[in-house]
This record gives sequence, structure tokens and C-alpha cells, in this order.
Amino acid sequence: MAKKIFITGTGTDVGKTFVTGLLVKKLKENGIHAAYYKAAMSGNERTGEGSLIPGDAMHVKTVSGIDQPVEQMCPYIYETAVSPHLASRIEGNPVILKEVVKGFEAVCRQYDYVTMEGSGGILCPICFDEGELWLEDVIRQLGLSSLIVADAGLGTINSVVLTVEYMRMKELPVKGIIFNHFHPGDRMEEDNLRMCEYRTNLPVIACVKDGGEELDIPIEKLTALYET
Repeated sequence: MAKKIFITGTGTDVGKTFVTGLLVKKLKENGIHAAYYKAAMSGNERTGEGSLIPGDAMHVKTVSGIDQPVEQMCPYIYETAVSPHLASRIEGNPVILKEVVKGFEAVCRQYDYVTMEGSGGILCPICFDEGELWLEDVIRQLGLSSLIVADAGLGTINSVVLTVEYMRMKELPVKGIIFNHFHPGDRMEEDNLRMCEYRTNLPVIACVKDGGEELDIPIEKLTALYET
């Protein structure tokens, strides 16, 4: 059975996809049969023929070099750059949880390690009009533990601690924090890391610099975060 982890963030545009690409790349470079999955993807462009390109999935596939077909990576793809519940209201094709689960389980049967990325932050609405579904419901249904991706800069103490406390209140396990846009030697950012560890009692798993091409974490430590 595949080992799995969920990647959420403190908000939109903190770099979840960028960090996820590096995670999957690390696994692939160490000979692990790795895969990627995302329930719903918004803000995608179209090909010249009019079909939607799942941008996040393509980024992870390109960066990591995995051979997983992109068609397996995301069951719901939207063009409008808003949360999935609003994108489906505009475009149709609302997210159905059982279809998300079906696709995820199929990927887990074929690969040894599966990294699932969330949409937006932990309170992202995935579907609403046809039936209420939030990102936390997807995580709970799949029984996944999470890593939280956060921006290393100003304001991150507040957003990290609030995200962690909300997830704990909802009984969603969190394994640790990855900081993106990190500048080594920056006094404020280094203090942010210490304060977030202190207030959450969670470890900082890794720090990623702008444009970083590698995740600075031993492969044994990384694989230990994934659970069956």
C-alpha cells in the first residue's frame, strides 16, 4: 500500500506547488516510485485546441521528472482563477468527493509514495452549491497527515499558528512546517522559524529559497513523514 502525505498552506500563493514539486523530485531522485495528486485545480490555461492544461500538475511532473500520466493527477480542472466551489459555479462540473477518492485510491494502487496537494489554504471551499465540501473534508476522508507550507516573511507567525490550531481543533494531524521564500541570514525570517516552532510545537522540516532546485532534507527524514 502506498505511503501518503498531504500538502496544505497558510493561504493562496505561498508556494505549495513549488514545494510539492521539490518533494516529489527528492523522492524520484532516490529511486522511489512517486506520484502526485490534487483534487481540484483552478486558474488553468487552455491549449490551442481548447482543452485545459492542469498547470500545477504539469509543473510538478516537469520539475520532478516522474513518469505518471498527467491525466491521473487531478480529476477536476477549471479555467477561472478562483476557489473550486466558485469555479464550478461558473463553469459547471462540481467536485464530487467519491470521484476524488476513487482517483486517489487508483493512484495509490500504482505508486509507492503519493504526495497530495491542497487548493488554497485549509479553509478552501471545494464545492458548495451542489453539496458542502471543504478541503478539510477531503483530508479527513482520505485519512491523511499534513505538512504546512508557509511564506517565511512578515506575518507568518500569525498565519502558521492559526492554521495549526484550526487543524488541531478539527483533529487533522500535522507533521511539520516547510518555509518558502526563505533568505538565510535574515534575522526576522530566522526568528519567525523559531517562534513558529515554539508556538506550534512542530518542527520546521525544511526551508526553501526563492528559485531553489533542491529540498534540503535527508531522504530518510522525508520518507518517514509519509504514512500508509
